[in-house]
Amino acid sequence: MNFGLLTATMVFMATNAMAQHANHGNQILETGQSQFAAIAEIVASLRNNPDTDWQRVDVDALRAHLVDMDNVTMKATVDTTVTDLTVTFDISGDASVAASIQRMVLAHGPMLQQTTNWPVMTEKQVGGVKMVLQLSSVDEIAQVTGLGFFGLMTIGAHHQQHHMMIAMGHSPH
Repeated sequence: MNFGLLTATMVFMATNAMAQHANHGNQILETGQSQFAAIAEIVASLRNNPDTDWQRVDVDALRAHLVDMDNVTMKATVDTTVTDLTVTFDISGDASVAASIQRMVLAHGPMLQQTTNWPVMTEKQVGGVKMVLQLSSVDEIAQVTGLGFFGLMTIGAHHQQHHMMIAMGHSPH
């Protein structure tokens, strides 16, 4: 009996079984950190589309937008005030974060209003943006305060299309 071959076969089988167990037999799909994964997904879509206009593609613009998203999500400070049926969010940060806040929130305000039918007012201010929602019920106040500013920023399934438009060199707003 060839113990070397038997040992090598057993090691291969054990390694393969461990890899399948770790993956539950599925193909690994995540390409890495979230911004990298978002860019990879857009790049794959662009490369698979024979109609891609490569003269307009601007993946660097998409990356800049993803940096803005990260700055707002991870570095912004939000003060929330509730008065009657009005919720006010004062979103602020240091200079680079403030610029990201202004780009993101000023662009998202109209999308939030369109998606929810809540009157949304955004105003650029030193250090960030003030966002005011005028609501019509206590239930809406509870929903908005429960979601908070960051939850509100996710409303509207437009982000994937928005990212594709940026990468293709089109203004998404």
